Amino acid sequence: MYCPKCGSQVSDSAVYCPNCRTQLKADPNAAQASSFGLPMLFTSNYVPGSKIDKVLGMVYGITVRSRGVGGNIAASLRTIAGGEIKEYTEMAHQARQQALDRLMDHAKSLGANAVISVMFDSTEIGGTMDEIIAFGTAVTISPAQDGQQLVRLS
Repeated sequence: MYCPKCGSQVSDSAVYCPNCRTQLKADPNAAQASSFGLPMLFTSNYVPGSKIDKVLGMVYGITVRSRGVGGNIAASLRTIAGGEIKEYTEMAHQARQQALDRLMDHAKSLGANAVISVMFDSTEIGGTMDEIIAFGTAVTISPAQDGQQLVRLS
């Protein structure tokens, strides 16, 4: 079988693509935990089809990044012509991913199988550095039973 998103070959029994994490078929344990042993992340305040069993508290991941002198010079030269400054785009992408990875580690250390209300924030520090934080609410979730109310945090 091949992943429809990235084209990687995956085993016929795979629920998620190991390369890009695209869900390939329904996961009967999706509300219990992700197939990677890491908490699932949601930007919503609830998880459709699931109930929140326990709220474990706020979790976050922080990183502070600065582009080196060489990168700043290359980026400055790119501003002359205009357009995307790829050095900064890549740095921003890596920083956000590192903040998310640290958020997941924090949630996992609390025993969470999901994080809801995930958001990013960033702050410039001293004109040369950026702080990027990913934060949300660590929870444990399970599949909602018929007629059971879903818990929504607001």
